[in-house]
Amino acid sequence: MNWRDQLQYRYNMAGVVEKLIAVNVLVFVLVFLVNTIAFLFQLPSNFLNEWLVFPEQIGEYIYKPWTIITYAFMHAGIFHIFFNMLLLYYAGQLFLTFYTPKRLLNYYFLGAIAGALVFMLSYNIFPAFAGIGRSYLLGASAAVMAVLVGVATQAPHMKVRLFILGNIKLWWIAAFFVISDIVQMPFNNPGGHLAHLGGALLGYVYTTQLQKGNDIGAWFEKLVDGLVGLFSKKEKATPFKKVYKNKDFKRNKTTSSRRSSTKNGMSKTEQQQKVDAILDKISKSGYESLSKSEKDFLFNAGKD
Repeated sequence: MNWRDQLQYRYNMAGVVEKLIAVNVLVFVLVFLVNTIAFLFQLPSNFLNEWLVFPEQIGEYIYKPWTIITYAFMHAGIFHIFFNMLLLYYAGQLFLTFYTPKRLLNYYFLGAIAGALVFMLSYNIFPAFAGIGRSYLLGASAAVMAVLVGVATQAPHMKVRLFILGNIKLWWIAAFFVISDIVQMPFNNPGGHLAHLGGALLGYVYTTQLQKGNDIGAWFEKLVDGLVGLFSKKEKATPFKKVYKNKDFKRNKTTSSRRSSTKNGMSKTEQQQKVDAILDKISKSGYESLSKSEKDFLFNAGKD
């Protein structure tokens, strides 16, 4: 197995959080590689950035509509991407305790879109941005904030071990980042901090709506599934074969399907009721308060 096959294998085996991090790192390396080559040959070095970062002007955005997504994979430097990916990794792992990988992608991309829209709206409304000139948004911070605040809203009292600080409630961590963006806004990068808050707001609203039974990201998931379906290879049609019905087999299969509903032998309704009870326990006492059997049940329920 050559190195390409090894990389492909590792990527296929990685989870959704690891894949998002891998794409961010790959884009970061490619962009800076192009910039380095452009520097060595004294060529224009900002053309790639300008085509991928999000502009504050609506007129410019019309010609680059893809930037509302691509900007979330661009970063200004090594520390910028390092801290974003570090936070994405830990927040993403906690997020997957309660939600599916597809829903994490919903939070990530919708958080990025919300952050970009808040950024553009702010530059065209608030007097503080008058006369600043052209400005662009880049970085995964708004998307990451959506994931972090989203899971913190779902389980605010879950305790997370944070280095030497010990066990910290998840909502404290989310609140720290939100307050940090508000405090820093008058001193540096106000547009970026507003974008972060836009992502955080999306995460909060998304989770509160899910708790009410409304999935505000369902349309985005369907859109992505549709796009993936357009590019996926269609299965070759198989020749028609006449199939003879076996009444006994059909009757046995129907009886079996009625009896089995979930892997743990519970009906879907019973399983959901137990999951809701466990989530309520987490929100009140934290994830560490769960017994091993409850943790295993929650983990297995997420696979059904």
